[in-house]
Amino acid sequence: MIEESAPRVSETELERARWHKSTYSGSNNGCVEHALLASGRHAIRDTKDRTLGAHTFAPAQWQAFIAAVRDSLL
Repeated sequence: MIEESAPRVSETELERARWHKSTYSGSNNGCVEHALLASGRHAIRDTKDRTLGAHTFAPAQWQAFIAAVRDSLL
């Protein structure tokens, strides 16, 4: 796994983010939202319980995550 040191993402940055619901989310409340943050980091959160916060990823970590998901679907 790729690890990078990066400053914490502020609550303000997460609040101002433009969140997008995954096109793979169904009608069973199993929804995930993604946002590209102003800092260049990526964030994901659970749509049904946004109070849980978000997981954030540096760009290289995000690319590794997406590649791993794609590989598991093939």
